[in-house]
Amino acid sequence: MTSTFSSTDSLARLAEVIESRLPKNGGDPTASYVARLLHKGPDAFLKKIGEEATEVVMAAKDADFGGDKTKIVNEVADLWFHCMVALAHYGLTPADVVAELNRRAGTSGIEEKALRKVLARENDPA
Repeated sequence: MTSTFSSTDSLARLAEVIESRLPKNGGDPTASYVARLLHKGPDAFLKKIGEEATEVVMAAKDADFGGDKTKIVNEVADLWFHCMVALAHYGLTPADVVAELNRRAGTSGIEEKALRKVLARENDPA
């Protein structure tokens, strides 16, 4: 797939739209799906994230048995979108996620997970 925009540009533009729908920015729940989700609160958009994650899994399983692989892309797009709504609600951006992925680059996933466990134990006051 080729695009005239980088993926980070596309995500940044979408993040700006989502940000404009936040209640503090005047998002109108009667005129915008995103504003409606945000107005309903975390339970609404977190539920959507769970639903979309399940749909990604189902699309991938279908693809394993000859199903249309483009459905995976469609469902991942829905998942990412709803995750971006959550990011905006919590004052975060896709750039924060990209920065974390960049920080992890070159680190073994096994090592990174082990390090998180060590840090969690060190920060546990119990």
